[in-house]
Amino acid sequence: MKKVIKPLLLSTMLCSSLSFANSIEMPGAEAASKNIDSSEVMAHLHELQKIADLNDGNRSSSTPGHELSANYIAQKLMLAGYEVEFSPYTYERYEQVGTASLAQLAPNQVDYIEEDQFAIMPYSTTGNITGEVEAVDLALGLGNESTSGCEIEDFANFTKGKVALLQRGACTFAQKAENAAASGATAVIIFNQGNDVTRREAFAGTLGDETDVKITVATLTYDIGEALSKIEGLTINVQAETKVVESTSYNVLAETKAGDPNNVVMLGSHLDGVQAGPGINDNGSGSAGILTVALRMAKVNVNNKLRFAWWGSEELGLIGSTKYVEALTEEEKSKITLYLNFDMIGSPNYMVGVFDGNGSLTDFKAPKGSYAIERLFQLYFAANDQNNIELEASGRSDYAAFSDAGISYGGLFTGAEGTKTEEQAVLFGGTAGEAYDACYHKECDDINNINQEALEINVNAISFMALSFAYSTSAILEEQLAEDKPVISTVPESGIITSDIGHDNHHHEEM
Repeated sequence: MKKVIKPLLLSTMLCSSLSFANSIEMPGAEAASKNIDSSEVMAHLHELQKIADLNDGNRSSSTPGHELSANYIAQKLMLAGYEVEFSPYTYERYEQVGTASLAQLAPNQVDYIEEDQFAIMPYSTTGNITGEVEAVDLALGLGNESTSGCEIEDFANFTKGKVALLQRGACTFAQKAENAAASGATAVIIFNQGNDVTRREAFAGTLGDETDVKITVATLTYDIGEALSKIEGLTINVQAETKVVESTSYNVLAETKAGDPNNVVMLGSHLDGVQAGPGINDNGSGSAGILTVALRMAKVNVNNKLRFAWWGSEELGLIGSTKYVEALTEEEKSKITLYLNFDMIGSPNYMVGVFDGNGSLTDFKAPKGSYAIERLFQLYFAANDQNNIELEASGRSDYAAFSDAGISYGGLFTGAEGTKTEEQAVLFGGTAGEAYDACYHKECDDINNINQEALEINVNAISFMALSFAYSTSAILEEQLAEDKPVISTVPESGIITSDIGHDNHHHEEM
């Protein structure tokens, strides 16, 4: 059971220099602050599962499954009294025509199995390429820190006209492919990283819809890639027919009628899933979570305007959220005080991750105000005796466009394909050495792929943050106005650790 902590109390703890002379609570806040049971969120997830079941098993962007998911969200919001907007955008949608093939021609004849062993990476070009294979800067074995193909210098000795064999890790797939193409590669094969047990299987990835690279890119399992790297005189053939068509999709936006329109608090989750499955944890969980909170907040007379967003086309490269931010004027951007992102909040073998807001894990400097968000999450969890870890913000989910625009951001994440550590198993239970979500981007990401304990922990944290910032954003604004020094607070450190699992965090134009 969540301890009911009033927004005023923790905001005061966060920044003791703030003076809350007027401590009048918002009308309706008491009812909205009551504990949310996971069953409330699960009810929405069951509806998303039904939608997927009736639409080829998925809710991918620009499909009937996604459109019906958006309609479901919108109907719930409108019935609660929200002003709802379907915000359309156009983008280049990748499609593979028919089946592809990948075969070893020499020194032996071996045909590889699509989906089980290899895939054609989205936004690859059509090709029928036969060529000798040359490996580039590989780092094999468990625990490797592969940067294969991330620098043009990696190709200094590469033979033009050959097929480049690269390894996943450290940079985007587009960057690897662009460097390979610029160095004269005729095609690219990227095999999984193999640094831990969760990065060995076949995967898809994406080059992203804005890539300019014109080359065929195939992906492989780690085991096959490692074996190929040791074969002398290796010749392969890769065939694929692809096309890119202009498509339209939608973001769903809803905001409170009350609240300061010049002090907007945004909460967002991507609504689309991958084509492989229903996408119930990724990211039905985040979408259902913020829907549940939005419905709770509908009757609160908020001080600051709340705006909720369900993004489209995240799985294709953060397209929906990026299009939204790019379309904003500078004045509109200036009115958004902060953005909170929730992507995968019900992972079966979960951890409770809070995005790093002050660059303590990397050299990346988040926009000012982000650290205040991180600390308020941590204070909430400390008050509820909930262990949590700090996560590197790698820019691989929908907060990226807001960060690039200088808007303070934060969020929660319970893990994707990465491996739970022994230390995390002590903190959160579950099984060390196994993936947080073994069904990540797979057909089995269905209604049975949700840890309801994780879901309840996270949705109540989201509810608290929505109430807190709907009441006051003073802590954010103070940090934004500070010259260099972020807001510092005294907070119990028990159960708060840092983590370097940013490569799992999370997701698109993947590394």
